[in-house]
Amino acid sequence: MASVEGRRGEPRPRPPYPAVAGLFGKPSNINNVKSYANVPPIVANGSDWFAERGSERSKGTAVFALTGKVNNTGLVEVPMGITLGEIIFDVGGGIPKGKKFKAVQTGGPLGGCLPASQLNTPVDYESLTEAGATMGSGGMIVADEDTCMVELAQFFLTFAQAESCGKCVPCRVGVDRLLEIVTDIAEGRGCREQIALLEELADTISVASLCALGKTASNPVLSTLRYFPEEYAAHVDHKKCPAGVCKALISYSIQSDKCNGCGSCLRACPHDAIDGRKKKVHIIDEKECRRCGICVEECKFEAITVS
Repeated sequence: MASVEGRRGEPRPRPPYPAVAGLFGKPSNINNVKSYANVPPIVANGSDWFAERGSERSKGTAVFALTGKVNNTGLVEVPMGITLGEIIFDVGGGIPKGKKFKAVQTGGPLGGCLPASQLNTPVDYESLTEAGATMGSGGMIVADEDTCMVELAQFFLTFAQAESCGKCVPCRVGVDRLLEIVTDIAEGRGCREQIALLEELADTISVASLCALGKTASNPVLSTLRYFPEEYAAHVDHKKCPAGVCKALISYSIQSDKCNGCGSCLRACPHDAIDGRKKKVHIIDEKECRRCGICVEECKFEAITVS
């Protein structure tokens, strides 16, 4: 067997197959499970049978993990070209508790968030990309009116930061800076200049990063800035979270005309932030309140408001 010189000059065996090779040195086909699962029925039924489903440019079916604020969650297989609205409302059964639809994120954690105005968008590779989202890994997360889009972008940036390998500067440093800015905005420290900086930085990261993770890491920011600019403005200009989610920007209070002094909220509060006697209007101590929301869930009379 031929040999090559090692680092210290000693000979080492040359591998019996090229340095770049597949599994066990054999030709290998690397693909995802979904693609492999499509092969047997196509072989059995022919390509024409497969092309009967789907759109002109995207053939076959798509599998999505439908989750979030939707009645019917789970894995759904739908023909390519079906609209987002048909998946969410016909297949998914709509939004629970009569809440309003707000957005859907497609493509997994680094996909884009699309608003109600995009519900007629066909689900295919080209249409979703044009709208600012992706097919990606087949994730589909539905958000209702109680979802804060700034907080949602912050959540997915945390994922991107944790998953970055750190090899290239645009992703390693850029995502850190994106997360810092969005966190400032969510916690009431944001300013107008940061919104413009967010967009510029997100564009740079998507262009300059080396791999697909870096190139898509800014999608949650770019899509929420594009479709929900008023929410960023509310956080920055008025220091308010319209959805009542960002803890630093909200406060809880008890309406005297609805509170009957049942004591449910007082007993449930883990921070002893509620005072009151039986059958008397209760009061929330803002200094002690940690804005966990447990009192709102426990109050059967909807006497506690978030502002």
